[in-house]
Amino acid sequence: MRSKKFLKAEQAALVWDAPGLLAGVDEAGRGPLAGPVVAAAVILDDKRPIRGLADSKTLTALQRERLSEQILAKALCCSIAQASVEEIDTHNILQATMLAMRRAVEGLRLRPAKVLVDGNRLPTLDVLAEAIVKGDARVKAISAASIIAKVHRDKLCEQLHAEFPQYGFAGHKGYGTPEHLEALLRHGACHHHRRSFSPVAAALARAAAQPAASTVMVPSIDMTMAIVDPGAQREVWVQS
Repeated sequence: MRSKKFLKAEQAALVWDAPGLLAGVDEAGRGPLAGPVVAAAVILDDKRPIRGLADSKTLTALQRERLSEQILAKALCCSIAQASVEEIDTHNILQATMLAMRRAVEGLRLRPAKVLVDGNRLPTLDVLAEAIVKGDARVKAISAASIIAKVHRDKLCEQLHAEFPQYGFAGHKGYGTPEHLEALLRHGACHHHRRSFSPVAAALARAAAQPAASTVMVPSIDMTMAIVDPGAQREVWVQS
């Protein structure tokens, strides 16, 4: 009978990777109560290494900003995509995240031979793909994707804060902090809140129970942004 050690070595030998470009994919914004979920795909250039790549959650905002600039300048190509609040509420946050990831991969200027995705689930893709748990800390291309996705979404939250300062989006980035929950209690939900998330649903239920005169209409804002793809020397438009 073969030993477990032998079986593990034999299994490892069966792993096959297609030669060619490798893309890393990660998301930002699955947990917040408001705003879109953002995903990014990055193909790094081995000839232009970037020092300091790591899981975006372990970096300061300033470190992420600086690394994001380097990634956009040095990577072979980058793509950022998102799924809207409406898509999150329609399909659920998991499916919306998979949708954003698929859009990010499809938006790459170059076609990768393989895609490495952070986590334990894969979006539907027409290319070889592998899910890697904690990949944002283990694979540089995924780390790069996590960084630019986070920086991009944080900028969207700053836009939201400019329109709706009463919610404090610039600080909590849409997450369910005590301050955000208090703001929901005081002001109700705006149209950028995810209605399928229970704290938002509760806020909407309270608003519905109040007189119609207390309802405040808020304007919509354009969530479209542009990202420069240095490899193609053109702008890649990112939109929901």
